[in-house]
Amino acid sequence: MPLDEIRQPRRTVIVGTGLGLAATALAGCATADDKSAESSTGSAPVGGEGSPAADAPLAKTSDVPVGSGIIVDEFVLTQPTAGTFNGFSSVCPHRGCNVSEVIDANIVCPCHGSRFDLEGAVVSGPAVEPLERKTVSIKGDAILAG
Repeated sequence: MPLDEIRQPRRTVIVGTGLGLAATALAGCATADDKSAESSTGSAPVGGEGSPAADAPLAKTSDVPVGSGIIVDEFVLTQPTAGTFNGFSSVCPHRGCNVSEVIDANIVCPCHGSRFDLEGAVVSGPAVEPLERKTVSIKGDAILAG
């Protein structure tokens, strides 16, 4: 049997196996995404994956120090003055990293060093856009999304 006749079936097998593995990998990704979408909507969260339920408090008002803030899931909660509460996205507008802490009245992004004040405005870059404002409300001593 000539060598070309042997190589052709082997190439066919190798290519077929590669395509089968690629299809399996893609099917596995689709399945994982479908499951995470199901779990993110299964227990009544509002506003997308990782969002707290509409009636679940993000924090208590006493958890947010006056002149500072805290980070809760995808929210940054600040209290620049007593009784004034702000909510922001925890995603830095520069490159999409999550801010990590509030230090000396500055919300800090660990990725590239951007800093934001307690009103979400840029204190120092490289970010040039403020943090995205999120609506929060106070009910009793609870801070709620929306």
